[in-house]
Amino acid sequence: MNIKKLASILFQRRVIVGLLILLQSLALLATTLLFSWAYFYLYWAYVILSVLAVLIIVSRQTDPGYKIAWIIPILLFPAFGWLVYLLCGGNRMSAHQRRKMQSVDRTMRKQLERDCKAEVLSCFGTDAVNQARYVEQYARCPVYTNTYTRYFPLGDDVFPVMLEELKKAQRYIFLEYFIISPGIFWDSVVEILKEKHAAGVDVRVIYDDVGSLNTLPMNYAKKFEQETGIPCCFFNRFKPVISIRMNNRDHRKFCIIDGHTAFTGGINLADEYINQLPRFGHWKDSAIMVKGEAAWSMTVMFLTMWEYVRDVKVDYDALRPAALPAEAALGSGFFVQPYTDNPLDNEAVGETVYLNLISKAERYVYIMTPYLIISDSVNTALCNAAKSGVDVRIMTPHIPDKPLVFELTRSHYEPLLEAGVRIFEYTPGFVHAKNMVVDDIYAVVGSINMDYRSMFLHFEDAVWLCHDPTVMDVKVDFLSTQIKCQPITLAQCLEHSWVRRLFRSILRVMGPLL
Repeated sequence: MNIKKLASILFQRRVIVGLLILLQSLALLATTLLFSWAYFYLYWAYVILSVLAVLIIVSRQTDPGYKIAWIIPILLFPAFGWLVYLLCGGNRMSAHQRRKMQSVDRTMRKQLERDCKAEVLSCFGTDAVNQARYVEQYARCPVYTNTYTRYFPLGDDVFPVMLEELKKAQRYIFLEYFIISPGIFWDSVVEILKEKHAAGVDVRVIYDDVGSLNTLPMNYAKKFEQETGIPCCFFNRFKPVISIRMNNRDHRKFCIIDGHTAFTGGINLADEYINQLPRFGHWKDSAIMVKGEAAWSMTVMFLTMWEYVRDVKVDYDALRPAALPAEAALGSGFFVQPYTDNPLDNEAVGETVYLNLISKAERYVYIMTPYLIISDSVNTALCNAAKSGVDVRIMTPHIPDKPLVFELTRSHYEPLLEAGVRIFEYTPGFVHAKNMVVDDIYAVVGSINMDYRSMFLHFEDAVWLCHDPTVMDVKVDFLSTQIKCQPITLAQCLEHSWVRRLFRSILRVMGPLL
């Protein structure tokens, strides 16, 4: 390896950040050793602090599994467990951040409250009304009709359509993604953004700093804005400091055009999502396009995040779409409800929507997810549904992107299989789609994984569909993809050595922290 190549590796952002965090850890250890002469007093001080940390954890309104995952290491390692929790556990915000987030909530309510009309679903029964009303109340996101939707079973399929829609933009283009990576996908989008910006179209870009840690240089937003003139910013700058605030990431995926057309799903702006950069076999993802009234709700979601990260005020009325595209009429009589989940409001909207759908299912629940790191509540709901005769099927990857997380996903198989849940692994590669379809009536397509981070720590989004024709497209995609999958049996899980099963049991307990 030549010096130039070695230097390029050593000066990568992730390497520098890793070294700085390692130095902080060593500094904490050195401090403890420095005061080793007072070991007796330090030990009891640490014990007291650990007990206080445990009491704080127990008193908080969070998932029980998340509490247990923190309590065990704190009690096992009282010398530093409490400190790690203080720095990395929970969702504590500064006073300034809290005020900004409260402002986001007020703005969402103000801009969308005129659209709230959950009762229009009454013809479909109380379950539909209650679901829509819950999301309206706790996510501030209304349910809409007059909205055409189109489902895309692969990133390869949505890519050309997204480019065509971007070319049609007349007023504005808003992009918000967890990952942006230079390549065919992003470079194609940038060319259109430059053309549209030069033509006077309002273009804005948000990306997550951790999501793009390995794909973009540290000052990419500033350089991009200087080179193109397009406003660009990152969410929650990743700093080489052990900090609780690094937990919360912007995992949402939005491509919004003129307030009347929007895309979301599992697709990020990187080439592996359109199978132009093979990484873990074939990349199975999904996306949904929304045209009509519901796209405005997604536009408000973006703009409130823009206000949060840029610390500016937005004139929402000036950005409302003057007219809906002709396709919107095709969605008359069907119901579409985009929603977002904020990890800082103590309301797990993403998990609750999934729980509601699972518990109300009468015939089947089909789920696609890249990670299966579920809470006790979700595990119980899935098992109860299967035991009640509901056909519950879950699809996960066969080729993992993260080996440890893959083992953690598999650690949840055994109790589900025992209850009658059917599990399938996608043998051609990696499933990154985040879909749920229920009883030919409801479907969810979005960014929300079946894991703790998506449910409790990340900013997320999804689209809930009720009696929309696209529901059947989501179902057909699941069944056609299932043919390419390997069914997992309980016997296969029981064949593993006791060492591996013990390891998986430990992973399950610690899963909420991974």
